[in-house]
Amino acid sequence: MNTRCSTLQELMSAGADDAPALGAPATPDLNFAGLRALMTRTVASLNAAGIGRNDRVAIVLPNGAEMASAFISIAAGTTSAPLNPAYRGDEFEFYMDDLKAKALVVEVGSTSPAVAAAEKMGVRIIELQPTPDRGAGSFTLQARDGATSTPALGGFALADEVALILHTSGTTSRPKIVPLTQRNVSVSAGNIAATLAFTPMDRGLNIMPLFHIHGLIAGILAPLSRGASVFCTPGFNALKFFGQMDEAHPSFYTAVPTMHQAILTRAEKNADIIARHPLRFMRSSSSSMPTQVIRELEAVFKAPLIEAYGMTEASHQMASNQLPPGKRKPGAVGKASGPDMGIMDDDGVLLGQGEIGEIVIRGDNVTPGYENNAKANGEAFTHGWFRTGDQGSMDEDGYITLTGRLKEIINRGGEKISPREVDEVLMDHPAVLQVVTFGVPHPKLGEDVAACVVLREGMTLEERELRDFTAQRLADFKVPKKILFMDEIPKGATGKLQRIGLAAKLGLTF
Repeated sequence: MNTRCSTLQELMSAGADDAPALGAPATPDLNFAGLRALMTRTVASLNAAGIGRNDRVAIVLPNGAEMASAFISIAAGTTSAPLNPAYRGDEFEFYMDDLKAKALVVEVGSTSPAVAAAEKMGVRIIELQPTPDRGAGSFTLQARDGATSTPALGGFALADEVALILHTSGTTSRPKIVPLTQRNVSVSAGNIAATLAFTPMDRGLNIMPLFHIHGLIAGILAPLSRGASVFCTPGFNALKFFGQMDEAHPSFYTAVPTMHQAILTRAEKNADIIARHPLRFMRSSSSSMPTQVIRELEAVFKAPLIEAYGMTEASHQMASNQLPPGKRKPGAVGKASGPDMGIMDDDGVLLGQGEIGEIVIRGDNVTPGYENNAKANGEAFTHGWFRTGDQGSMDEDGYITLTGRLKEIINRGGEKISPREVDEVLMDHPAVLQVVTFGVPHPKLGEDVAACVVLREGMTLEERELRDFTAQRLADFKVPKKILFMDEIPKGATGKLQRIGLAAKLGLTF
């Protein structure tokens, strides 16, 4: 099958008409014929309202099948901009203004502050009415003002028109706008589908948020591009995961490490469900997975965990470990799975195997560049390569090991410390369930090492004990000077643990 589709319309042409495409709790499946018809109707509805290709449409919908189908259908003929439904009014104003949104799609009767923000800004409101009786994710669209006009460019979008716009997380500065073309997202979905060998027999259980690149591309587009189906949940809830698994009968799921760890804590009590629905594989991406957790998950689910490496600017996936009989190297994020990859020094010279430098990529899944940001593009692109901001090395098999985000490397009086290395050692303690190591300000050294730790249920541990344990395995300057025991580590909107800004969030100063 062709993995080089260049538009969403092409990408969604793979599934058989009567084969299931989208599912949802207590709802009949929507088949591929229904999904394709929905795409055509949606583009026609938007065109009738005067909204067409290259017009920006903000989407604020709860997680679920309607969000999945709305993203696919809206992105097929306009530039979609999914926004986190948890934003507050002023955040919606900022993002819709920054995106120059022409319209906002919300559910009929939505009380989201996005509605008031759109009204204030004069952004047109398009209301989505779910029609679940026609299949999971089925809906109709209606412009609230009822006005009709003709868009500058109607119909389905072309390969180099922008399908999706997302913002970078912006932890340290103003978020940057990342435009991803039809070709970018279609090629990336095809790369993931090839890596994971999807077939129409597969069914995904989507627990990822659908305002995020991981959920949109790996959770939804990649399996659908090979005629597989996706069961869409209202979002991740560890208490409901196994019930959803029992209803969905999935062959795989993809998640971030914090979700996998939460699932693992409840897996033992749900062994019967796991046995009833054997998975072909599990996938982890968006941040590094401790090797200890990989081993536990594989033992419990009796399935391989495929760790992948992605970022928004690459339309998600860059590298991936391989399905059996291919290699899975715990601790490595895999080898190039779609784009070209290399390791580059500060001067733009590509380095040899085993040498540590910045990971760089190039390929059809990589954004053409940040929008209206010449400075960021000048820093991000070198000789046609995109600089990821991640530090790492490549071994003789082409597998990449991350040593950390360049911005997250802790500089303690000139000694450079990789937080990931400290994480790995702390995770080896039998009482430790979850950990995140981060830098804290120090009056003389500039930075020092701290860590947040979540203990396993029923376990106790003193800070001194854990520091002594770590000191046996790491040089003194790498041992955390402060360890905080917490019930839960603060996470970002997509479930990722965030090192940058954690010291300030926790009020930690030495």
